[in-house]
Amino acid sequence: MAGTIDKMRKEEIEKQISIWKEFTERQENDKFILNPDKKAVERLAKGVLTNEKNKGLKFCPCRMISGNTVEDIRLICPCNFKIQKTWKEKGECWCSLFVKS
Repeated sequence: MAGTIDKMRKEEIEKQISIWKEFTERQENDKFILNPDKKAVERLAKGVLTNEKNKGLKFCPCRMISGNTVEDIRLICPCNFKIQKTWKEKGECWCSLFVKS
């Protein structure tokens, strides 16, 4: 049973990563890529999927949910990271899932 759960979990993680890859391919300006650190991307995918399971939406795993729906909707991954200070200063989103190419 545990092997089946792990396999399903791995498939969910891979599906989420493929969604993010497609997202990076659809961009027009401000080119960015998925972080090349595969372990970091897998860890972030696990966090997003855990938030979806526990909180109902794919919230960014590195941001705190306030409980205010209007505020929290901005934290759904991928968030609007291009307006964040970390994007402007470091060339990466808040959690380093996306980085400038």
